[in-house]
Amino acid sequence: MIALEDRLRSALRDGAAAVQDSPDLFARVLLSIEDDKLRRRRRARAALIGACLAGATAALTIAVTEPREGKLLMDWWVLELMTTALLVVIALWLGPFIKRFGKSYAADVFRSNPRTGKSFILLTDIAYYLIFLSYILFTVSFEPKSGWSQTVNAQQLQHETARVAGILLIIGVLHGLNLLALPVMGRLLTLNRRLDDESPARPPS
Repeated sequence: MIALEDRLRSALRDGAAAVQDSPDLFARVLLSIEDDKLRRRRRARAALIGACLAGATAALTIAVTEPREGKLLMDWWVLELMTTALLVVIALWLGPFIKRFGKSYAADVFRSNPRTGKSFILLTDIAYYLIFLSYILFTVSFEPKSGWSQTVNAQQLQHETARVAGILLIIGVLHGLNLLALPVMGRLLTLNRRLDDESPARPPS
């Protein structure tokens, strides 16, 4: 047992002696702690903003809803404005959210063409907001549709729910197609650049 303990002690001592201290270990630990604090602060800020938006929406709904004969009534244009505002909020929140988590993916796809990747992300943002703006303008109503009344009814509520679901479906489908098409585009751009680099320069005419 003593010989085994000596061998284990010697092996552990040799392994500890072979380990080299990282010169930037302390700095990396500090950065990790700061990143964790920043992440928690960002989550708390997002939760606070969400709670404020939910409270403001609830207060606005209560303010514009009129109790009458045991029913809660709301003018049709109020729900139309609330749905349009919700679509705008979704556009302003979903765009930066997708962009923040898609930067690393685009960087991997366009690692040989970083400038092309940045330009692609910028053009994608423009297309994203154009799609949202056109969808809102296409679906907004300036007068009650057929089957609607002057107050909110089931048909209008179904229509407004379909507006929100429609834009989420469109963005989801486009985002999925974008994820599938990006690797192909990155591969083609890399091959084209490699062919341009390997092709011999033409003599001047």
